[in-house]
Amino acid sequence: MSAIPTLFASHAQANLPLHEQLVRTLRHAIVDGHLALASRLPATRTLAADLQLSRSTVELAYARLESEGYVQRKVGAGSFVAIAGQRQSAAQRKAAAGLSQRGQAIADMGACRDSANAVSNGLFFTGQPDSCAFPRELWGRLMQQRWKKDGEKLMRYGDPQGLPELRAAIASYLAQSRNVVCDASQIVILSSSQQAIQLTAQLLIDTGDTVWLEDPGYLGARNAMQSAGAAICPIPVDAEGMQINEHTGTKYPKPKLIYTTPSHQYPLGVAMSLTRRMALLEQAAAMKAWIIEDDYDGEFQYEQRPLPSLQGLDTQGRVIYMGTFSKVLFGSLRLAYLVLPPELVAPFTLARTAFDGHSNQLMQAVTADFIHGGHFASHLRQMRTLYKSRRDLLMAQLAEHCPQLTPINTSGGLQFAVWCPAGCEAKWATAGIAQGLPMRPLSKFYLGEQQGEGFLMGYSSLNNDEIRLQAYTLGNIINQRASTPLTAARNTPK
Repeated sequence: MSAIPTLFASHAQANLPLHEQLVRTLRHAIVDGHLALASRLPATRTLAADLQLSRSTVELAYARLESEGYVQRKVGAGSFVAIAGQRQSAAQRKAAAGLSQRGQAIADMGACRDSANAVSNGLFFTGQPDSCAFPRELWGRLMQQRWKKDGEKLMRYGDPQGLPELRAAIASYLAQSRNVVCDASQIVILSSSQQAIQLTAQLLIDTGDTVWLEDPGYLGARNAMQSAGAAICPIPVDAEGMQINEHTGTKYPKPKLIYTTPSHQYPLGVAMSLTRRMALLEQAAAMKAWIIEDDYDGEFQYEQRPLPSLQGLDTQGRVIYMGTFSKVLFGSLRLAYLVLPPELVAPFTLARTAFDGHSNQLMQAVTADFIHGGHFASHLRQMRTLYKSRRDLLMAQLAEHCPQLTPINTSGGLQFAVWCPAGCEAKWATAGIAQGLPMRPLSKFYLGEQQGEGFLMGYSSLNNDEIRLQAYTLGNIINQRASTPLTAARNTPK
């Protein structure tokens, strides 16, 4: 076990939180065979003292490794290595895998695996629409009609920019609902928002270019930028959104790209103020930086209409607007889109052919019909009503069972964040994992200094009985009582 401090020093990266550095150190040690299968890890108190870290940092790292399957924790016995690794140096692993330096960096940093972690026993899983509330019969009829009408044509290879009908439908919808100024010629259809971010990073970022990211922020954006070789500059978020007024190019390196979620910041849920929006556009124009406006679940606002999009306020053509149908329709649809400044359309479309050619033709056609037929607008209205009622219920249940948690920025989205008392995040996350109930600590979303402790809590895919049960179970975890197992409640009437 004496090798851990040395390994930790060798994996130190100043731009990563300490718990993330420790996770990577231990993960490498297990995979490389430095820590053998079934060997006991040091107690958290002991390792914290050896590394001169807080015990909560070590607790959080152990909890992460358990959730990923590298470690098994046994109450009263300790933490043990759960997989057998092979003792190889990093150079040997790279040579054996044949990875490039960039490929190895991507493998080392991990992936954005939220969708893969959509497990039924997770506490308040986030970003998941309710598939039970989707009009499947209507969708099926539209599919049959399209297949009968255009089946042979839709079986062929398609336009890499996207089906013209769908691009026209999206342009019309965005103009009416989000004040986006564009026409169909500026839209490129993609398979996911993650692909959209990855494509943008690969085309606009050179190795060493500075990218401003919200902190805390979306891990998928961070991974995409790092894999493109960007130098990440975390910009803190406050009650008005990204603190760009205080963090200009005179304090931080001049950015080539700025990524932001202004309508509903992820994960804190803040809506960027109009003053900040105008300041961000002014700075981007002055620094000739591109802005990626990720309109993450911006369709779901429950108290008031959202502010106009950045793209609609932009007069200099610096904003790349991004949206997805995964949150408003269903996840496996795999359709997203970019609204690009005119000069970027041709290179992005050409680059799309090098990724995966084009999105599913039939799904594009059916989605276009769904929008043109008025079904999309109707579905959004129904989901806003449904999700608002679930948000209200969750807030009431948390107040009853978990008064230690303070919900913040709850006016929209498919989830909201909660603050917890200092020193409790790692402890409660560890307790949840020990009972087979993974939680989502806010610490994982921070790259710079963490401003507070808490969790991200989803409600959109849970029916009322599930919300009540999970709030009660969470209250038991927080108060260290014997927890009621989460039982499947999908068949319970809503």
